[in-house]
Amino acid sequence: MTIRSRDFDTCVHAAKDSDPLTGAVVKPIHTASTYEQKAPAEHLGYDYSRADNPTREAYEKALAAVEVAQHGLAFSSGLAAEQAVIQLLDPGAEVIVCDDVYGGTGRMFRTLFAKYDLKFHFVDMSNLDNVAAALNEKTRLVWVESPTNPLLKVIDVVGVAKLLKGKDCQFLVDNTFASPVFQSPLELGASIVLHSSSKYIGGHSDLIGGALMVNDPKLFQSLKYVQFAAGAIPSPMDCHLFHRSLSTLAIRMKKHEENAFAVAEFLETHPKVDVVFYPGLESHPQHAIAKEQMRGFSGIVSFKLKGNYEDVKTFLAKLRMFRLAESLGCVESLVNHPEKMTHASVPEKMREHLGIDSQLLRLSVGIESSESLVSDLQNALN
Repeated sequence: MTIRSRDFDTCVHAAKDSDPLTGAVVKPIHTASTYEQKAPAEHLGYDYSRADNPTREAYEKALAAVEVAQHGLAFSSGLAAEQAVIQLLDPGAEVIVCDDVYGGTGRMFRTLFAKYDLKFHFVDMSNLDNVAAALNEKTRLVWVESPTNPLLKVIDVVGVAKLLKGKDCQFLVDNTFASPVFQSPLELGASIVLHSSSKYIGGHSDLIGGALMVNDPKLFQSLKYVQFAAGAIPSPMDCHLFHRSLSTLAIRMKKHEENAFAVAEFLETHPKVDVVFYPGLESHPQHAIAKEQMRGFSGIVSFKLKGNYEDVKTFLAKLRMFRLAESLGCVESLVNHPEKMTHASVPEKMREHLGIDSQLLRLSVGIESSESLVSDLQNALN
């Protein structure tokens, strides 16, 4: 699919004005923790870097620009960003969560926040009737991943937004898998967009971070307060590196998607592969929705091998280009075994219900040559 011209331009230029003091085209990194004040509470906009820092501020403006949002907030991890959203809720609130959600997200909800009188309903949101049935007067947040992790369900964001119209309820979309290049949930009706910026935004397996983007100024101030009061912020150096990585996001996403298509189409025709999950394939159950709400299908491909777990381990041992590791969205290709790795914390019965079994593998397709990646998979399957 086609990436908009503005995405290339925005990724390169967002919040990157030349330094007024030196003319440097790269913004300086401000490592100061504190700032001199002219008089008590009289300063130049910065008093302590947990509250605000010039390097983080520039990165947050860039985040907002690429997501086409009014406001961006950076956090020390994706889970820290998630925690900030949950901390807006009052005891007794209920949250509807897509059932096929990142294992760490579900773990945090079940083990850390459920004990504070918050109730989480895990629902198959690929059917909007399930969302409608779960809504009640206590629902204060609907939490969507689209595409989901690891089964790549595509959830109708516009449809969910219509169900929530007029209700006292925030609507969060985790846009990590699609990236701001391929999907704009705020334009589709979401009130909060979440990213694990460790993934495609960082893109190089060397940073941990999270981000939230919103349009509502009141909601922004509430989340900004949690960021300040709880203090889960990234360092100035991390913010600088994330900002730098944004410059190449659009061009990287183009290559990720190109390679993912080649991998998905190869796997779908291989006799040793049972099923392939990739929204770009016409065989995907929500392919039509994906085409409507996404500008591209990104670089994650999941599939199930035929055989048994021993066959899976043999396959993994033979791979050379795809490295066995958690995380995703980086320039090198990775393979993950969700049942044993990223989703091991999901209750066993829930994993079985979802289909996260010993045969499921999730590929994060990198930016190497597509021919090399397909050849690696071919050799391992043989």
